[in-house]
Amino acid sequence: MSARTLPLLFLNLGGEMLYILDQRLRAQSIPGEKARKVMNDIITTMFNKKFMEELFKPQELYSKKALRTVYDRLAHASIMRLNQASMDKLYDLMTMAFKYQVLLCPRPKDILLVTFNHLDAIKEFIRDAPSILNQVDETFRQLIEIYSSLSAGEFQLIRQTLLVFFQDMHIRVSIFLKDKVQNSNGRFVLPISGPVPWGTEVPGLIRMFNHNGDEVKRTEFTTDGNYVIPQREGSFDLYGDRVLKLGTNMYSVSRPVETHVAGSSKSLASHAKENITPNPLAKEEMNFLARLIGGLEINKPGGSETGFRLNLFTTDEEEEHAALTRPEELSYKVINIEATQDPGRRQELARILGQLEVAEQRPAGTAKGEDLLALMDGL
Repeated sequence: MSARTLPLLFLNLGGEMLYILDQRLRAQSIPGEKARKVMNDIITTMFNKKFMEELFKPQELYSKKALRTVYDRLAHASIMRLNQASMDKLYDLMTMAFKYQVLLCPRPKDILLVTFNHLDAIKEFIRDAPSILNQVDETFRQLIEIYSSLSAGEFQLIRQTLLVFFQDMHIRVSIFLKDKVQNSNGRFVLPISGPVPWGTEVPGLIRMFNHNGDEVKRTEFTTDGNYVIPQREGSFDLYGDRVLKLGTNMYSVSRPVETHVAGSSKSLASHAKENITPNPLAKEEMNFLARLIGGLEINKPGGSETGFRLNLFTTDEEEEHAALTRPEELSYKVINIEATQDPGRRQELARILGQLEVAEQRPAGTAKGEDLLALMDGL
């Protein structure tokens, strides 16, 4: 497994999260000032310098539960609140979208172009906030510095690590189903036509060489697909045409973000196993989360700011129904961290645990869900 996978996984999933939140903020007609604040706060937190420094250190991927915990905190970094059902749906959409993009990448290296597409879109969200733009550009430069020199084999290992992470996730997404790129069992349909990877040739020709390396024979064959050679390679620079469209925003106000939970008994069993089986890496994962979440700086809403609840479903009734009908095996439970077991970590973990306490404020006269969720204090 590649120790360089985590930054790409985090940034791409984070980009998908922002696409979905932006769509729902517009669909629910959240006032522009509030919507901008939510997006700015989340992006500021996501690209926090200390957080990025910890993220870019070479390290193995951690479980879905551990990463889900980070996104849960990240989604609540502002004045917006998501309940459990909406957070589950948000995470399902994020993971299935990026899984689809990884599967369809023409070359393993193109995962970097997918990441750049996400970052380009994030910069559009904050184009009027120069200080936040600088944070994103700094992460861009780190990506270019670290990943531009990796070999094709190292990118293949990164892609394989991502596919192993996603292999048991088969959530049906309405956009994919309507576009006929996903089957009813949640598995994706891979195309047999379109552009071939940059630097390769259209299939249909077999060349044979002798022991001296000289070409001695050519044989042509027909293919069922309609393949074309790409006109140019996507740009791996800070600015430029990425050419590849994977990783761009596929949501709009008129195209709701719907999901349908589906899975075979095998995939459900794998989720159940992850949820109930003690993880031998649990201690390392909690230390990872301690370092990672400890690098976040959250600005708590002021007393004059009112929070709001964002619903990823069309109605409150749909959301409540989803919470009741979601299979137990697919629910992400709260991770309880025992900070007193490791004397060397006790003080640091205790400090972070204290910051993760949910402080609910419910002023008299406010409607359901209009309270603030303070999940972490700034360092």
